[in-house]
Amino acid sequence: MATAPPLEFLPPRLDGRVLAVGRVVLPLWLRWRCRIDTVEVEGMASLVEAMRSFQAGESRLLLAFRHPSLDDPLSMARLLWVELARAGRQQGLRFDPAPTGQFLFDRGIPLWAGAPMGWLFTHLGGASIQRSKLDLPALRTARRLLLDGPHPFALAPEGATNGHNEVLGPLEPGTAQLAFWTAADLADAGRHERMDLLPIGLQYSYIDPVWGAIEDLLCRLETAAGLSPDPSHALAPTRLLERLVLLGERMLEQMEAFYRDKVHLCLPDGEAALMVAAATPFGHRLQQLMDLALRRVEQSFGIHPSGSLTDRCRRLEQAGWDRLYPAQPDAAAPLSPLAQGLADRLAEETAAQLWHMRVVESFVAVSGSYVRERPSQERFADTLLLLWDTQCRIQGHPANRRPRLGRLRARISIDTPIVVDERMADYRSDRRLAVQTLTEELALRLQRLIVPSALG
Repeated sequence: MATAPPLEFLPPRLDGRVLAVGRVVLPLWLRWRCRIDTVEVEGMASLVEAMRSFQAGESRLLLAFRHPSLDDPLSMARLLWVELARAGRQQGLRFDPAPTGQFLFDRGIPLWAGAPMGWLFTHLGGASIQRSKLDLPALRTARRLLLDGPHPFALAPEGATNGHNEVLGPLEPGTAQLAFWTAADLADAGRHERMDLLPIGLQYSYIDPVWGAIEDLLCRLETAAGLSPDPSHALAPTRLLERLVLLGERMLEQMEAFYRDKVHLCLPDGEAALMVAAATPFGHRLQQLMDLALRRVEQSFGIHPSGSLTDRCRRLEQAGWDRLYPAQPDAAAPLSPLAQGLADRLAEETAAQLWHMRVVESFVAVSGSYVRERPSQERFADTLLLLWDTQCRIQGHPANRRPRLGRLRARISIDTPIVVDERMADYRSDRRLAVQTLTEELALRLQRLIVPSALG
């Protein structure tokens, strides 16, 4: 693998023609590719009023949406392009321009989904951001669009999907910070618009029972892990839970053995390993293994471990990108063939090291309690799909074509706006505390929008 040119910032290039095609294709794509047949919206009156206020010049609008699935951008597009426009017409409102949103997207998406996806996102109004560093072009663009853009701006405060419909991931402070910056920019410019932060919940459930598809996927994962599927009483949730626990344990045992015997990490061996497995909860063992795997990569990259496992994955991803796509000084002379060869070997080693991080990224969201607490088909599906992601990473298969277990219903819940201007005195007094408090309020609002899945 050879080094590549630096990762450039991808600016928004909103194109009305691409947007028009997107509005036509979206319903078909949702049904065909995502298998989302139904979209239910609660709290639409709040979004209609927020958009009316925005287009009337009374406010600026930041949409903060939950991000449990890779389908979320399409669900948000359906909300703005179809549902909001329809609700406005029903109330005698004609939105001009037609509702849409501009947004930030992870710079890594065009790397694993292909350059055409980057082209599409930018021409729909998106700008790329490298999440693990101070990406000034991205932040300046977001700040400019929030202040003066013709459309609301949308962000996922969780920063990435966590694969759980009913668990809110930790929120990053950037959403709150951008909201405060915009409120401050408005005040500094002598403008009188409000700065509204609107929480939006996204959640998916199956329209029909999918226990058969869940059992089929479980059998595939068991077989790949070296287990013999036992379909007796297969569709009873209690039996499926037993098999799911065994699958998780088997995958964890094999990964522990790999990292202990082949990678030579400090993990218990022989009888000690059996004693640890018997006495230590699954979640704790998983966290320990993931920590050690990341420490191995961090040592190779010269990075000090700090923060959550997710934070550490982000830093490692950025460090890997800095090696694979190194910035070149403007006056840099071409590398000699020998120097280029060394750089290419470093790129190969970096790509191999990042594999460990990707496995952690897939497996770290697996919980020993998520299904046990509420054994619904949605929670079973969430967990099995995360295990499928992990097995794909380990086996070297593409992880961006997940199985679709059944027809889905998207539930979109819209809260009332948080008026950021009311918190500006606190922000001027203690910026860090104000950002933290607003982030906590946003997390509380998004958590309240989660509805427990049905049992049975």
